[in-house]
Amino acid sequence: MAFFGPNMMFADLRCSPSCTRAGVHGTVSICPPDCFQYKGTLDVFYKIIRQEGISRLWRGTNAGLALAVPTVGIYLPCYDIFRNQLEEFTAQNAPSLTPYAPLMAGSLARSLACTSCYPIELAKTRMQAFKDCGKKPPGVWKTLIEVIYQVKSATSFTNSLQNYRVLWTGLGAQLARDVPFSAICWSTLEPVRRRLLSYVGDEANAVSVLGTNFSAGFVAGSLAAAATCPLDVAKTRRQIERDPTRALSMTTRQTLVEVWRDGGMKGLFTGVGPRVGRAGPSVGIVVSFYEVVKYILNHQYA
Repeated sequence: MAFFGPNMMFADLRCSPSCTRAGVHGTVSICPPDCFQYKGTLDVFYKIIRQEGISRLWRGTNAGLALAVPTVGIYLPCYDIFRNQLEEFTAQNAPSLTPYAPLMAGSLARSLACTSCYPIELAKTRMQAFKDCGKKPPGVWKTLIEVIYQVKSATSFTNSLQNYRVLWTGLGAQLARDVPFSAICWSTLEPVRRRLLSYVGDEANAVSVLGTNFSAGFVAGSLAAAATCPLDVAKTRRQIERDPTRALSMTTRQTLVEVWRDGGMKGLFTGVGPRVGRAGPSVGIVVSFYEVVKYILNHQYA
């Protein structure tokens, strides 16, 4: 107690027996608090591998796959539908607004996809954030059931449907991050993609469609990820809040103020490197493969 401090939550500091700096509290191996303070991306990798094993770097992969399929399945087709309808409408009624059609279409499609699939996003974030050393990490459904159970045990309304709204904890922060992300991404991606495709001309094939869409998606995804990093920090803070009562009452603005007070501008952009490093390639891969499939199907069944 003298080493770790009287108010330390030991459950959050459980450590692998292989950690050389671990202490012992009863039968539990405990790490010093600075073992969970990260100096950068490589430091995160090093400490996770040292304390939890290399396999934990892929924790939440099943939730990520369960999230990606329905999200992309809703997001990209809806974007195409909304963009085509908005471009047709603005071309006839307000031509000056036509360039903004991708921005509006991306925002609407992302809002629909996020709201529909948000509980899986919540499970993925919690699976990646919380440590269960010595035990098999819980799956998607078990994680969601535990979230609901914590709320029911902490409130008097054990049979109320209101308790299930905890599955959408942080949805406001998610939308506050993803809607601007999509708006920036598509309003950047469309002109870049069209410019690159204009260089290809009538000689377009599957390879050129793949290359132009990946390049445009990479640029747009990286730019959008960097611009919306503070909102991503707020979303993550809200999703991993352990106190059910506080989780239901937190707001995006309140969370951003707390992050600013604790870490300033550096705190708001914590993790911007990994976020940009992930978003650029992922947007490029998703958009390029989606467009290649459309291209092949269009030429096969035209």
